[in-house]
Amino acid sequence: MLGRIHHVAYVVADMDAALERLGATFGLRPALREVMADQGVEAALCGPAGAAVELIRPLDADGAIARFLDARGEGLHHVAFEVDDLDAALADLRARGAELIDERPRHGLGGHRVAFVHPRSANGVLTELVEAEGGGGH
Repeated sequence: MLGRIHHVAYVVADMDAALERLGATFGLRPALREVMADQGVEAALCGPAGAAVELIRPLDADGAIARFLDARGEGLHHVAFEVDDLDAALADLRARGAELIDERPRHGLGGHRVAFVHPRSANGVLTELVEAEGGGGH
């Protein structure tokens, strides 16, 4: 069901400082940067497909990402895998008894359809599914 790793996501407190650090350290530059107000984050995607790092910064001091940052500090937030058909992947996970955060896909960075699987169903790691370009659920 899972394809290649689409990206790994880091929570950051200061987007500009984090982008500068990634650029200076790894030569990564943002290919995409946008505010996703409906999810309460600013996000930037850096690096090539299959080796991308997504930075997420909370916009809402009371939101889930801000609470994560307050509790754990900056660092790894989730791992995202590509799937060919997000609707089918969610149905399969549901049938296997996985705990889904998103019962239905939502809009992700760059217009991708995405959904999250609860860490309790993935050995403690928040896992995002990202529908591959041209996926079956559009």
